[in-house]
Amino acid sequence: MINFNRFTLANGLKILVHEDDTTPMAVLNILYDVGARDEEEGRTGFAHLFEHLMFGGSVNIPSYDEPLQRVGGENNAFTSNDITNYYITLPAVNIETAFWLESDRMLSLAFSEKSLETQRNVVCEEFKQRYLNQPYGDVWLKLRPLAYQKHPYRWATIGQDLAQIENAKMEDVKAFFKKHYNPQNAIMVVGGNVKTEEVKQLAEKWFGNIPAGEKYHRNLPKEPVQTEMRKLTVEANVPLNAIYMAFKMPERLDKSYQIYDLMSDILSQGQSSRLFNSLLKEQKLFSDINAYITASIDQGLFIVEGKLVEGVKMEEAEAAIWKELEKLSTEPVTENELTKVKNKSESIMVFSEMNLLDKAMNLAYYELLGDAANLNTEIDKYLKITAAQIQEAAHKTFRKEQSSTLYYLANA
Repeated sequence: MINFNRFTLANGLKILVHEDDTTPMAVLNILYDVGARDEEEGRTGFAHLFEHLMFGGSVNIPSYDEPLQRVGGENNAFTSNDITNYYITLPAVNIETAFWLESDRMLSLAFSEKSLETQRNVVCEEFKQRYLNQPYGDVWLKLRPLAYQKHPYRWATIGQDLAQIENAKMEDVKAFFKKHYNPQNAIMVVGGNVKTEEVKQLAEKWFGNIPAGEKYHRNLPKEPVQTEMRKLTVEANVPLNAIYMAFKMPERLDKSYQIYDLMSDILSQGQSSRLFNSLLKEQKLFSDINAYITASIDQGLFIVEGKLVEGVKMEEAEAAIWKELEKLSTEPVTENELTKVKNKSESIMVFSEMNLLDKAMNLAYYELLGDAANLNTEIDKYLKITAAQIQEAAHKTFRKEQSSTLYYLANA
């Protein structure tokens, strides 16, 4: 059970406080309700670029890292298709430094051509190293636009292509900041050896005078129902042939979301899982195989991916995957399988409650989903899932006309 207090400033900034006097540390986490799905076609990669720009200094604090390091703090951030999240961990006695740093860049980020050029180069280099020059690195640049036709999940967080980042202009950057980086589009969580009253005072002092900004109303195109199989074949300089199969699954708040999460674990959680046992260990078709979900706020993807053993034909490998998926659709999972994956899910959630930063990030995310209190009842949804529900979800989902398959072939 994670206890917390909640209050909202007049400018719309939501703040949650988790008091924990068992640690001398504190964390300040700010989640901005903006991700790659909020970008426009042809002007993508901005959410991720902005994550980097936020560390380029603000009007009053030219160097973000220097004052934080002086008080023993660390920071980082990440961007997804749905959110952008920033966090600071530091000794609790120095928590005001975190308020000072985060409030100044929310209010007055320094927009300089030098900072834009520097961070643009950093992101472009990341694009090249992680997505273009790494084996299988461009999979999501291929698979997303294959699986999605209309929804902005069509592009990866890094963006559609390098040119869009290279051509980012200062006016575009300023407009993005004004639209998304304001108090009413943010959720702050302060956790650790702090008191709620102290946090209230610091929040009012450092964030209270920041203008609320204009409310951003998201109006994303709805993805049409897929009615025919999609396939794409690419060749690259990679060591082994690989296959990536994507199926649409319900959005994060759908009541069946947890069913899909458990279903992916039944297929590939550990060495006793179905895909590992059947396709890797017994049939020796794959050198590596996994099933997982994207956990997207909007309609997500259920992915099965594997690297084929050298000499195995793609048709044979694909047919073997389909056989395992059809088995889920036609036969109930065993009680032992279901108990194992439920226990694993429960242990993961328990361990996440032991880490201060994890608690802060999870509280922020669940608050974004509607209510941070639901974090404390999430495991109950997993424990109630039945074998019949898993079979029904598999039957509904794993259909060839609803599949998007990428064949990634090694150059001969």
